[in-house]
Amino acid sequence: MQLHERDRALLDGAEGEAMGLAMGVVLRAAEISGAARLQDICFAHIDACFYNGQAHVDFAQFMLDKGARLAVPTWTNASLVSQVDTQIRPQKDDPVVVSGAHLLMDLYERLGCEPVWTCAPYQLPGRPCLGDHIVGSESNAVAFYNSVIGARTNKYGDYLDVCAALVGRVPYSGLHTDEGRRGRVLFRLDRIPEELRREDLFYHVLGHRLGRVAQSRVPVIQGLPLDSNEDQLKAISAAAAASGAVALFHAVGVTPEAPDLETAFQGSAPEEEIVVSPAEMIEARDSLSTGKGGRLEMVAIGTPHFSFTEFARLVPLMDGRRVHDGTLFYVSTSRHVVALIEKEGWMEILQAAGVRVIVDTCTYFAPAVRGCRGRVMTNSAKWAYYAPGLLAVEPVFGTLEECVESAARGEVWRDQRLWCDQTWGVRS
Repeated sequence: MQLHERDRALLDGAEGEAMGLAMGVVLRAAEISGAARLQDICFAHIDACFYNGQAHVDFAQFMLDKGARLAVPTWTNASLVSQVDTQIRPQKDDPVVVSGAHLLMDLYERLGCEPVWTCAPYQLPGRPCLGDHIVGSESNAVAFYNSVIGARTNKYGDYLDVCAALVGRVPYSGLHTDEGRRGRVLFRLDRIPEELRREDLFYHVLGHRLGRVAQSRVPVIQGLPLDSNEDQLKAISAAAAASGAVALFHAVGVTPEAPDLETAFQGSAPEEEIVVSPAEMIEARDSLSTGKGGRLEMVAIGTPHFSFTEFARLVPLMDGRRVHDGTLFYVSTSRHVVALIEKEGWMEILQAAGVRVIVDTCTYFAPAVRGCRGRVMTNSAKWAYYAPGLLAVEPVFGTLEECVESAARGEVWRDQRLWCDQTWGVRS
């Protein structure tokens, strides 16, 4: 292992016990991954700030007590709780977990983290750039940073993410290397109608299918519209990372490392070529709904956190309308985006319509947010995939427009055009 002078000094305890531990953890990760050297990083987005038990608190407290210092700007992932709206998950519902989550947030702020508390940090100013080596931890953010921005990160688990942020170094392996970023599997969209490929719903379903098939391999998508926007690419990132372990995808002509097919595969042939069929997409679409039609208890959107441009679509849909009595409507987002929509006057419109905007957290985590039960509609493939394993809910997956109309009616409403097999390319 090629070590810098400071690496050795940290190991020897020159900057204290905590920094020595952090360096040791990073070196152990390098050994496991087979890295021959370490790589400097310029940014970190950590997940160890999400409470998963007392060990998380003990680790952060140890680092703080022993004088650990962050080497790079470090932002926080979404938390289990909200510091802004404590009634989303009241402490009385689970005193140990909720109080522990609040304490953990405080510890990481004291450690020097930027308290952004979002799973979509790429929506904030100051995000990394093409070619930057960083630490990413939240699955959708890792996929977005790698794929859409072209920054370089592996998926760093809890504690390793913090240790790397403290020493400013990571193992030079996996997606930090050129070879690790080479496309492996080609997904062709030839058989999918072009009109459908422009629907937001399609990106969620494609991501879900992509993850299930590619797993941890790097997929290359051929046939996405060249003007696919960041919200749509966010949907692929989140769904593919949730249903599989996709940390990087290339979209030919769309993402920065895939101007053409040859570049995406770095001159090599694909290991596998898949022509995505309408039947496969319909199966993936339908698998995201375990709930059927009928009365709707809740709508949950903003997984990953809702962007400013998504709010720009939501507000006109809700303006002058009202969420049905007995139905809850939650939108999860970041503090940064809330500040932007408040400046536009959009928060008042949403509140008047009965929409509740929450920050710092998400609605698919357990313990459940207030009123989260029964039939829940979402426009997020990630939410629909994860929630049934964590909460007593029956997800109904649909478009943003379907979520709004269903919330107003208090029951599931479908745009039949989007659920017709012919729309997905099935020939009668």
